[in-house]
Amino acid sequence: MHSFLKSMLASLGLVVALGSAYAIEVAGVKLDDTAKVAGKDLKLNGAGVRTKVFVKVYAAALYLPEKKSSVAEILAMPGPRRVTLVMMRDVSAEDFGQSFVTGLNNNADKAEKTKIINQTAQFGEMFTLLPGIKKGDVLTLDWVPGSGTQSTLNGKKIGEIIPEQIFYNAVLKIWIGDNPADSSLKPLLLGAKE
Repeated sequence: MHSFLKSMLASLGLVVALGSAYAIEVAGVKLDDTAKVAGKDLKLNGAGVRTKVFVKVYAAALYLPEKKSSVAEILAMPGPRRVTLVMMRDVSAEDFGQSFVTGLNNNADKAEKTKIINQTAQFGEMFTLLPGIKKGDVLTLDWVPGSGTQSTLNGKKIGEIIPEQIFYNAVLKIWIGDNPADSSLKPLLLGAKE
């Protein structure tokens, strides 16, 4: 009986531990409260849903070494960073890639666009290699100091590493720049509560 009780308590402990692994649920999508990038623990800075014409496209989460609410502080922050996108609908690779390029162009000035033109083309090409992005797919975009921007889809590396931090910051501006893809998502990624 004693070992049965121990195993029951252990099982309950496991359930509690598993249940507490998520920090937030956004429109039915559970997001972790931490992420590990380049061996460093990152904290969930904020999360929300990207909508387009009333359609939920994906849940987005921003992970940083420490919580920040200022765009300037986030862009200047040393250390790794992560954006996680959990798809809430199917999107063609072409449409998804085009929306990334549009977001980059909408938030970069002429000088910045000139500096990242090759990286933007390389990033756009990454999406042409995919058959499409399906509901439930998880895309991560990591900044790894000393290496670059690394992208994964469902845990598998996609595309090449893009080394310049200016490019990763341009990617971040898709969601937190002056002309974000979704103006209601930006404050949520910056830590505001709904």
